[in-house]
Amino acid sequence: MVDWRRRVERGWYEGSGWLTPLRPLGWLVGRVAGRRLRRFRRRAERPPVPVLVVGNVAVGGTGKTPLVIALARRARERGLNPVVISRGYGGRADTYPRVVALHDDPREVGDEPLLIARRAAVPVVLAPQRDRALRRAVTEFQPDLVISDDGLQHYALPRSSEVVVIDARRGLGNQRCLPAGPLREPASRLSQVDFLVANGGAWPGATTMHLVPGDLVRLRDGETLDAAAFRERYGAVHGVAGIGNPERFFRTLALLGLAVTPHAFADHHGFTAADLDFADGRPVIMTEKDAVKCRDFDDPRLWMLPVHANLPPATLDAMIDRALQSQPQ
Repeated sequence: MVDWRRRVERGWYEGSGWLTPLRPLGWLVGRVAGRRLRRFRRRAERPPVPVLVVGNVAVGGTGKTPLVIALARRARERGLNPVVISRGYGGRADTYPRVVALHDDPREVGDEPLLIARRAAVPVVLAPQRDRALRRAVTEFQPDLVISDDGLQHYALPRSSEVVVIDARRGLGNQRCLPAGPLREPASRLSQVDFLVANGGAWPGATTMHLVPGDLVRLRDGETLDAAAFRERYGAVHGVAGIGNPERFFRTLALLGLAVTPHAFADHHGFTAADLDFADGRPVIMTEKDAVKCRDFDDPRLWMLPVHANLPPATLDAMIDRALQSQPQ
């Protein structure tokens, strides 16, 4: 069976003539996006508290979630009271807005919000309309800072500052808007945000961020091994990733010296035990985001590899301060 999603992505980033007929639609999407942005700028509504939006202009994974976690943790270190808001993509909660609890089912609240709540140890409020999540966050938690996980194009959400994350390796592809290319908005949008962050390499005008792998953790019992100890025990593994850019995760495993058989799934895939039932008995390493959906599987082969965003504290402080200073006293 043809994986059309992967084929389209390859066309966006590697070039494909069959996308040419879609260019007029891409041009139209870009025009509409530009009109929405201009209307938002004219309205210039100020949020009730400082709101820092972390988003991207290209579809797929760029590394936003690790940056959101790093910002939330840095804000806590500074004595602030941060709250994260999110759409809760992939979840199906009965009612919104909803506050994420650490024991929640990721099928209800989504994998990324649950990961953020656990890793950052801050309240996470969900609503498809992020302005509703903002109101709930302000009413219930009285935050000093609200960080929006994605939401760059959700112009019902007022904001104090914006950070855009770019995958430095993949870039902006053919720089066309959907469906002719991977962009949600024209590339010119990058010149209008407060900070650019390039994940995994250099980009003009951007701060470089690297996702640094931690120790491997077994899901069943929490056993922890560093990469060297894991290689000595195992060596060959299955790599599993249901994220926007799974190849980046597989490259990370290979850089750790592991012989990887890759298995890419759709972003936010709802894993079952059968998805991971590979016949050879080798260990299975997955992303931390995928692991939140697989913790209940009673399988000693399952491990996760957490990563954290490596950015200077001064850079995180500058992003936080821009939001705080944009708020009128």
